[in-house]
Amino acid sequence: MAIPTGAIRYNTDSNKMECFDGTKWWEVAVSSPDLNGGARVVTGGGYAPGGDTDKIEYFNIATAGNAITFGDLTVVRKWPGGFSNGTRGIIAGGKDNPKSDTADYVTLASTGNAVQWHSSFEWGWSGGSHSSSTRGIVMGGKNNSNTDVNTITYCTIASTGNAADFGDITTATGYTTGTGSPTRAFRFGGGNPSINNIIDYVTIASTGNAQDFGDLMTPIFRNGALSSTTRALISAGESPASDGLKTIESITMTTLGNAVNFGDRITGGQHPSGGSNCVRGVWAGLQHDGAPWNPLDLMEYVNISTEGNAIDFGDLVTPNMGMAMMSTNHGGL
Repeated sequence: MAIPTGAIRYNTDSNKMECFDGTKWWEVAVSSPDLNGGARVVTGGGYAPGGDTDKIEYFNIATAGNAITFGDLTVVRKWPGGFSNGTRGIIAGGKDNPKSDTADYVTLASTGNAVQWHSSFEWGWSGGSHSSSTRGIVMGGKNNSNTDVNTITYCTIASTGNAADFGDITTATGYTTGTGSPTRAFRFGGGNPSINNIIDYVTIASTGNAQDFGDLMTPIFRNGALSSTTRALISAGESPASDGLKTIESITMTTLGNAVNFGDRITGGQHPSGGSNCVRGVWAGLQHDGAPWNPLDLMEYVNISTEGNAIDFGDLVTPNMGMAMMSTNHGGL
């Protein structure tokens, strides 16, 4: 039976209403978070000139421009996880004891210093992070002993209670990245046992071990990901053949399969951090792809629904790399 033009359905994979235009299904926009003209992305921690940083910055993702100072974390955090429920953003873990056992939170719509989000469960650092409107997840990473782990840690974002064990990813690895949809969380690549092309996923609302989704085009680590509710984009960092790739790959998150080419960033380098408003994706910060390996203040963006190369967005307040990124309207909401 042919689907009539104008038909409406509820997509259980993306948790979105969709309308059929006679050729394909399109998402129905039911809300649009607005903060002075558009969704906001907040960055936290990272590695800036002089060392690990506690700085928080923000920018309006709908309009290109430079970032603005937001406040400070409770401690410096290098390579933390970052996720949000659209209102609260959590900056979890970070390199060097005791940061990996703690987390901070901010109210995304305001500015000011972070508050400690109590936790007795180790978040680690350089893992892949994502969230739905209720749960935040960090997959893999490294622990305080600089050892790659396969653990998945999760919390209820609206609470201030402890994190808990979710399950395991398929391979213990650090320097990975994560993003996802309202129902699925993904992690991409990593550096253990060698630089790999693995894509894992979990169902956010449940607990359990990750499953294999497919493969990246190229083995990569120190990369950065972002998403709409249906498509994830992975910005390459380092591969066995290069210290700083420009490649952007994509997957359709509702299916299983391998990544495909999307386009290129303007500048190659490691540790880009990604955030989105489900329409536009921005990668902020970067490590220069050669000596002296210094952090950069670059921000670049793409339109997630169309393939193509990145465009200059603006500059961070301070050069940085490996930051947590949190958005008021990302692909998990």
